Amino acid sequence: MLPLHAGPGDRIEPFSAVRLLTAWTFEPVLLSVIVVVGALYLYGVHRLKARGDKWSKGRTFSFVGLGLGSAVIATQSALGTYDTVLISVHMAQHMILSMLTPLAMALGAPVTLALRTLPQRPRGWLLSVLHSHVAKVLCFPLVGFVLFVLSPWALYFSGWYDATLRSTGLHDLLHVHFIVVGSLFFWPLLGLDPVPGRVIYPFRLLLTFLTLPFHAFLGITIMSANKLIAEDWYTSFGRSWPPSPLRDQYIAGGLLWGSGDIVGLVFFGVLFVQWVRQSQREAKREDRRLDRLEEQARRADQAPR
Repeated sequence: MLPLHAGPGDRIEPFSAVRLLTAWTFEPVLLSVIVVVGALYLYGVHRLKARGDKWSKGRTFSFVGLGLGSAVIATQSALGTYDTVLISVHMAQHMILSMLTPLAMALGAPVTLALRTLPQRPRGWLLSVLHSHVAKVLCFPLVGFVLFVLSPWALYFSGWYDATLRSTGLHDLLHVHFIVVGSLFFWPLLGLDPVPGRVIYPFRLLLTFLTLPFHAFLGITIMSANKLIAEDWYTSFGRSWPPSPLRDQYIAGGLLWGSGDIVGLVFFGVLFVQWVRQSQREAKREDRRLDRLEEQARRADQAPR
């Protein structure tokens, strides 16, 4: 059984379909954080329902089932076990933690839940954070966009990624980095929570669409590279089982390109549907307002003089 952070000195079993399903290695610290976050969310839902308020089961499933569940799979399953052995496995983990996990957590509206269930003083602290200048800067959509599309370039084409392979602490921080940067990008654009940085829908759609060529270009660049990323680390394993390090890197680039574009297009569709529904609600409100004005004018004309 591999340790969670496997190194060249460890005995490496070939990565297979069976290993993908069975090679789970639980890391107590990471798993504890995920469990605590999930427990706090479920406790908030319980408090809300105990006082007679409603909370969507879909939101709960999105946050706990999809969001935290995907984080568990990415860090504790075979993806976490082999993420330092195969860069293709790491890339699958990267895309889950940077796109699926934060998007699913955003659909769970945890900030809204916290504001509705926290006692007065902690709720005031949270509101102070949300209204702070730091939050306004970090949640500004262009900031999240720049971090989201440029940090992978800085990661894979500098010494940063190699350093995360050689340090367990940096490796865990990298997982946190993926989730945080993904949250800074997705949460303000989705707009379910009252976080700073929400902008009009055309701008949201534009930013989402612009991520597609960045993912494609980065994926193609990794696929076509003749030099290995973190070459000394991956070649030191001396693996005799496929794929070869260069082929593995080619697969990693394809995963980044394909999964990034798929999730980006799905998110684009979600935003477009939100925009259409908002336009319909605004049109109905405007129709009701015009009907009231018309009714008032009719009554005024019928009133005795």
